[in-house]
Amino acid sequence: MEVHAEDRPMRHEELMYAVEGKDGILCLLTDRIDGSILHKAGETVGIANYAVGYENIDIEKATHLGIMVTNTPGVLTETTADLAWALVMTAARRIVEGDALVRSNGFRGWAPMLLLGSDVYGKTLGIVGSGRIGCAVARRAIGFEMPILYYSRHTCPEIESMGGRAVSLSELLARSDYVSLHVSLNPESFHLIDGDGLKEMKSSAILINTSRGPVVDEEALVNALSSGIISAAALDVFENEPDIHPGLFNLPNVILAPHIGSASRETREKMAITAAGNLHSMLSGRRPPDLVNEAVLSHPRCTSITTS
Repeated sequence: MEVHAEDRPMRHEELMYAVEGKDGILCLLTDRIDGSILHKAGETVGIANYAVGYENIDIEKATHLGIMVTNTPGVLTETTADLAWALVMTAARRIVEGDALVRSNGFRGWAPMLLLGSDVYGKTLGIVGSGRIGCAVARRAIGFEMPILYYSRHTCPEIESMGGRAVSLSELLARSDYVSLHVSLNPESFHLIDGDGLKEMKSSAILINTSRGPVVDEEALVNALSSGIISAAALDVFENEPDIHPGLFNLPNVILAPHIGSASRETREKMAITAAGNLHSMLSGRRPPDLVNEAVLSHPRCTSITTS
């Protein structure tokens, strides 16, 4: 077994060297497993991705080569929903600005107009994407008695059981006080929130993104925040991560978090156990619990895979 010991993403050339001759690979979302890496991996049985998303892996090529791919769904749902709510509250009440004011010795006592923020209770929450995390965010809105709108390719009985209503993206953007993004990254969701979409939002609205950075057009967001098109944003992910649009750094009405949606000790441990369990199943000739490329099971290399 070989482990990358440094706390940083592996460079492409390091991955090329590391995967050669390995029976299985446990990788991170920051590891770009493209066609060249997959070909170098040769007879690798499977790849266990330490993440829910798997856009870092060329799934089509892996399936073509007979390589199983897994992810870690479910275990980080509640933790990521917690962070989304932390960002909602922090942006609404301008906590980061307040902290900076106090630390710079700028606080001179209570004042009636000091750092006025926005209420959360009773305001309209718009959820874009009704998967596990979107539903978990909706559950948290019940305690704040927030009307819930959601936009999704499919109706969501769970959100609708909470009183949520499915609407078009345009209606959601126009009516929501808080817009929280929870979609996977794919060609349809790339720049789902662009300049036109941001202009549809209320000038008092706040955008929250804990999904994937490229879902939002960062250039358009900088313009919207600096010109008052929307009130504020809170981002845990970025379009060209780890690089961040320089225009975001000097804006007081944006919160920048370093992709920590699942970053609790308990959840990261569960993710590691899940990924390791998936890898163990693949190496043992069994169908892994969290297989994402089901079509691979018809590949000649996988004919002996058991379901037990």
